[in-house]
Amino acid sequence: MSDVARRAKVSTATVSRALSAPHQVQENTRKRVLQAITDLGYAPNFGARVLAAKQTNTFGVVIPTMENAVFARGIQAFQEELGRHGKTLLIASSGYQSKLEDEQVRTLVARGADALLLIGYDRPKELYDFLDRRSVPTLVIWSFSANEARTAIGFDNRKSMAELASLVIAYGHTRIGCLSAPTADNDRARARVDGIKSAMTSAGLDCRQLELIETPYAIENAELAFHALMNRAPRTTAVICGNDVLAIGALRAAREMDLRVPEDVSITGFDDLEIALLAEPALTTVHVPHRQMGRRAARMLIQMLNQTGELRSVELQTEIKQRYSLAPAP
Repeated sequence: MSDVARRAKVSTATVSRALSAPHQVQENTRKRVLQAITDLGYAPNFGARVLAAKQTNTFGVVIPTMENAVFARGIQAFQEELGRHGKTLLIASSGYQSKLEDEQVRTLVARGADALLLIGYDRPKELYDFLDRRSVPTLVIWSFSANEARTAIGFDNRKSMAELASLVIAYGHTRIGCLSAPTADNDRARARVDGIKSAMTSAGLDCRQLELIETPYAIENAELAFHALMNRAPRTTAVICGNDVLAIGALRAAREMDLRVPEDVSITGFDDLEIALLAEPALTTVHVPHRQMGRRAARMLIQMLNQTGELRSVELQTEIKQRYSLAPAP
């Protein structure tokens, strides 16, 4: 560090800040330090820094899957914001398996993660108790509920889906189907299904008539599920999907069955991923502010770690993107 400081003509404290808190160092100075590091081949002693600071500057996140883009934008923004504060991100993927998520959380803590980002509220109380005993700051993302005590930055999945379902019903659809992710151990999927049922009840429809098929998030699974739903309830005029990935699979299956979208059956998604615009027809879906959520989550977790400011959950607003896959009921 002293060699880097001499070469960059700064103090060793400035070198340290340029590495651990780059947002506190002027851009020109930071570039000189980084160039000196490159020229000298300097690498910080991570173990020594941990012992000195009692922090690893590493945050952990466990996401349900890496197999589709549902979480990509939010986690990318989360990582970018952490980087601006000199933090490193470790990512694990649980494959929607509660037991595996438990193991991954404990492993991240054992590896010295200063704080954790978790998707949704659903997990065993024993795991939350473990995190509380270890005093590991934990933030929930992708969900928001005023009835939950855990600090979260997310959106109300139930309300957001209810608004979309109400729009579908306003188009005259009364025979409605739903393709959802498995709702066990997944509060986001469960809340979205509840939102559809709530909208149906508010419109005077019998929510018990909702044709529901649960299937893992994958285009191929959604194709099979759509075939099964339409064979079971061929008079269905609208299929509300739990996310855009399921909706893309439904669109493909509709073409295989010679069903026109939206003339014969309307199909909607949730998330507003890039594929929603590229789909044919473009998907009516719920826009989730993924990047805003990720950025704010990073700032909140840093605030929780540093024990600064007031901590309270934040509800972000979603928005319906009305495109061409939804039309009046035939």
